[in-house]
Amino acid sequence: MQESFGSAFTIVEVTADDWSAGRPRKEFWVAAAKPSQALTLVLAAVPEGWTAELVTDRVTQQQQASLEKLHLKPGEVCKLTK
Repeated sequence: MQESFGSAFTIVEVTADDWSAGRPRKEFWVAAAKPSQALTLVLAAVPEGWTAELVTDRVTQQQQASLEKLHLKPGEVCKLTK
């Protein structure tokens, strides 16, 4: 049975396990998946040892429109750039 990823975007904050600059590097990723699936999908895409947590802020309509331009398919993830 195929699992549904839903139709929402979930933002995930990822923290690197190295402290080369005196503090850990953080990145933001988006997953075209439910929050319950997003962490697993993002952790599978980043190097082993990194940690991830859900960003609890709601996605605004403007952010939603920007994320839709990424054309992510259900279950896909993408690193967000500044």
